[in-house]
Amino acid sequence: MNAQNLKGKNWTARKVDSTYIVSIADKSSLLESLTDFVVTQKITAGQITGIGATNQATLRFFDPQTKKYVDKTFREQMEISNLSGNISEVEGKAMLHLHITLGRSDYTALAGHLLDAKIRGAGEFFVYPLNSNVVKVKNEEVGLNFYDFEK
Repeated sequence: MNAQNLKGKNWTARKVDSTYIVSIADKSSLLESLTDFVVTQKITAGQITGIGATNQATLRFFDPQTKKYVDKTFREQMEISNLSGNISEVEGKAMLHLHITLGRSDYTALAGHLLDAKIRGAGEFFVYPLNSNVVKVKNEEVGLNFYDFEK
């Protein structure tokens, strides 16, 4: 086993072989911290999973008729019961495409595309990089970024 400890803006991590275990600091932006992590580690493609807690999360829902996202912010303590997503490049920059399921205190759940969340408690993530570049390009007809394997 080859392990290496790392530190960045509002995150700490340990690399074990090719996998990263990432912890995001309390009261930090989940998206800013994970983006800083993948940029500093030069990860251009891969998968992210995680759990934790938040007290503020903005979810998005894509409306195919308007080709726009509708955002809604939830301000309450919630469990991040699942975060899953991917890492790719859009217009030469790292892009995280994340979906999240949040558990409320009444044991109901919220789910959707994650715009951002503020960690309140723990934020524990696994990042599985791919040894490849994966590029997404906007499909104007649909209004979303899709993989372009020719690039």
